[in-house]
Amino acid sequence: QVQVVESGGGLVQAGGSLRLSCAASGRTFSPYGMGWFRQAPGKEREFVASIRWSDGRTSYADSVKGRFTLSKDNTKNTVVLQMISLKPEDTAVYYCAAKGGATDYWNLMLGYVYDSWGQGTQVTVSS
Repeated sequence: QVQVVESGGGLVQAGGSLRLSCAASGRTFSPYGMGWFRQAPGKEREFVASIRWSDGRTSYADSVKGRFTLSKDNTKNTVVLQMISLKPEDTAVYYCAAKGGATDYWNLMLGYVYDSWGQGTQVTVSS
């Protein structure tokens, strides 16, 4: 069983920065990819960013391109989402997800392909 744990959320003013971390652990777990999704009140969950473990290739939602950066630490099955120039519309619960088996690269943008999810961490951006 894979455990996914997020950390690093909080309250920040518009224009500020936050760093979210996510660690995936399991006795034999080796990630194919990991991703971040978010859900704002009254809205559906949406894709934020993903990374393929083999080569570090990343994808981002158009709404966060140029402001968010996703990176990985191979030694710890950990990813970090660095968020800058935050906007009030970035306010949401951010969820990290891990995918173990291989899939098409672009599928990492789809929530349903992920095997394991974290509990979520709140990000609030005040105007």
